[in-house]
Amino acid sequence: MEDMVHVYFFGKQYEVPASLTIMNAMEYAGYQLVRGCGCRNGFCGACATIYRIKGDVALNACLACQTKVEEGMFVATLPYFPLVKQQYDIEKVKPTEQIMMQLYPEIYSCVGCNACTKACTQELKVMQYIAYAQRGEYEKCAEASFDCVMCGVCSSRCPAGISHPQVALLARRLNGKYLAPKSAHLADRVKEINDGTFKDLIADLMGKPLADIKELYNTREIEK
Repeated sequence: MEDMVHVYFFGKQYEVPASLTIMNAMEYAGYQLVRGCGCRNGFCGACATIYRIKGDVALNACLACQTKVEEGMFVATLPYFPLVKQQYDIEKVKPTEQIMMQLYPEIYSCVGCNACTKACTQELKVMQYIAYAQRGEYEKCAEASFDCVMCGVCSSRCPAGISHPQVALLARRLNGKYLAPKSAHLADRVKEINDGTFKDLIADLMGKPLADIKELYNTREIEK
């Protein structure tokens, strides 16, 4: 028999194989996941999860598709967190400190508790990239937040009500639009696509079996 552990999903106890991730264990227990699941590979951030281990006061955050179950684990998922998402036209905003102050003024209420960093499922230095955003250092903020998957766990722990993922997204957009060096190679490739240069190639790929596409991808020549 496979090793089994006792876990609690939304307060109800289940016995599940210890080798399973939280997401797989929920399905093993009979849950049909229609929300709070996405790519299942740790990239989309849809399966944000909060858990405690019985007897431990620490509150932990993770992605359910990447974290294995443990004995005495109490689990509650966070499939959606109501972040503040301001509307703006990236063609009209500029990379000034004032634009962040105008759109996300709550970042200046940060109390420095570092709860956001401790909660981050990607182990990002969240409070640090918010500090970069406060100073209008958008290149640094974009770099520090690059691996954010927008799960919202950081914001769920923030006493100042900061929507960290949206602040980081604005910084990355400002950086990409105005500050990062332009790529001539990328511009040339986009023009080739718009001109139809790859139309026949794309049509050929779309007609191939999935196994052939995977083989082409795995054996592709990667540019240095």
